Amino acid sequence: MYVQSFKDLVVWQKSMELVREIYILTGKFPPTEMYGLVSQMRRCAVAIPSNIAEGKKRKTKKDFLQFLRIADGSAAELETQIIISKELFSRNNFSKVQSLLEEAQKMLITMIKKLEASKS
Repeated sequence: MYVQSFKDLVVWQKSMELVREIYILTGKFPPTEMYGLVSQMRRCAVAIPSNIAEGKKRKTKKDFLQFLRIADGSAAELETQIIISKELFSRNNFSKVQSLLEEAQKMLITMIKKLEASKS
């Protein structure tokens, strides 16, 4: 099946769901974290689907691959921030965001590997 738009990509859809859940979760953090972890986690979460979209719109495999790698890097940053947040705010339930992030990371890795393999 040919994907016409970045919005058709399951990894983009999954990462958009992750963004919504990160906003919900970080909305429960203390107000003192608004310019700390809250801001950082939201920025990283938003960067994932944004980079997928930008890469897809660039039209070349090389560019798409580069932007998928950037999205994967943002996902790793977010993973680290979730680990930190779990230690600081253990009363919050992190299971949904962790699950969504893990799914998105697996999809990104798979896409990256497939694009790298098709380059050779």
